[in-house]
Amino acid sequence: MKKVTIQDIAKELGISFSTVARALNDHPAISEATKKAVRETAQRLNYRHNKLASSLRSGHSNTIGILVPSLDVSFFSSVVHGIEKIMNENGYSILLYQSNESYESEKKGIETFLNSRVAGIIASVAKETTRHEHFTEIKRRRIPLLFFDRVVEALQVPSVTIDDYKGGFLATEHLIKQGYQRIVHITAVQTIGIFKERLRGYMDALKLYGLPVDESLILYGDFSLDFGRQCIRELHQHQVAFDAVFALEDFTAMGVLQQLLEYKIRVPEEVGVIGFANESFAALVTPGLSTIDQQTILMGEAAAALFLRMLRSEDLYNNLPKRIVLDPHLIARASTARRASS
Repeated sequence: MKKVTIQDIAKELGISFSTVARALNDHPAISEATKKAVRETAQRLNYRHNKLASSLRSGHSNTIGILVPSLDVSFFSSVVHGIEKIMNENGYSILLYQSNESYESEKKGIETFLNSRVAGIIASVAKETTRHEHFTEIKRRRIPLLFFDRVVEALQVPSVTIDDYKGGFLATEHLIKQGYQRIVHITAVQTIGIFKERLRGYMDALKLYGLPVDESLILYGDFSLDFGRQCIRELHQHQVAFDAVFALEDFTAMGVLQQLLEYKIRVPEEVGVIGFANESFAALVTPGLSTIDQQTILMGEAAAALFLRMLRSEDLYNNLPKRIVLDPHLIARASTARRASS
């Protein structure tokens, strides 16, 4: 059976090839009546639109590349869900790539997107990444680029983030108000701005409430559940006195909880624990894990809405970038409920 083409639809309706092509792509210059006639004729003739061929002809596509560090973390999968919802509603599909926190994989992801001629790229940076030439290349080609959560500040492109400083401050302040004073902060090697900001919020909260910033209580490493456990083992082995832990993210906080329970240290009576991100498991463990919610769906929807404005802009990078900073929310659960339990 001969494959139906745009030319066949044009001949059937007695209109030009370009009018059919623009009608199928919902071009605003084509009347609704014509679009309706084209769609009905295409359906009757069993026409199948070849998006790949169309993108190769035009040099761009209706596909958006989304680069995330890991979909194992529900924070990123939830943000992607928010992005995908808005982009699909506006006629765009999603090409998703995980860097697995690797600089080399991140570069391969960007290369994949560019070879696929995506209409633009939404990205969150891997923790291994310290060089940014692959992102610079996107901007050089004048392809829309937007960061969410983890950004490259030097590139000056639009971004959607949470106020990580405020989140770090809220988490620490909450512990202080629950009566904790020797508060450990587990953070990462400071290559990613969000973790610097959470640390800064922690330190400023201590200072505001008249508590000393004790460097022996600030632990740096490669955040993970195992690292959380390791931190508590090291503090225990070196007999460092502490009565609370603020971990940079929930998986590390979960490791802290596990190791404290293994040592039969009571949470929250003896040690309070708070994380960051509000991962799905945080409400399900015992005791429930206090955390900072990052408004993931809202972040995804805000990123998509801002990105759509970029796609429609005729002056992509010449104006100062728009930065959207969302407010974090404290989620207090049993792991820090010392006042309530006393």
